[in-house]
Amino acid sequence: MNSKEELDRLKKKLIIPAILSAPGSILLGWGIYGLFGAKGNAFISILNNMFVVYSFLVIGAVSMLWFILILVLLLKKSIEIENNGST
Repeated sequence: MNSKEELDRLKKKLIIPAILSAPGSILLGWGIYGLFGAKGNAFISILNNMFVVYSFLVIGAVSMLWFILILVLLLKKSIEIENNGST
């Protein structure tokens, strides 16, 4: 397998974590809104409950960290492939 095919394969591997991290981003955003912006008058009533807000923050942050980890590992691997292919 040549380096171009391997880079294409790595790009395809990145799509699934990106899709799975989208709900985490939304939860993180709602958690930040519930914590700092809602002040007891949220557009979704569940965001007035601090337990839910903190849960959204934790779940969203873990999801985003997981995506960043996958992203860094795949980018590191793609840099290695590019360096090996250019020499």
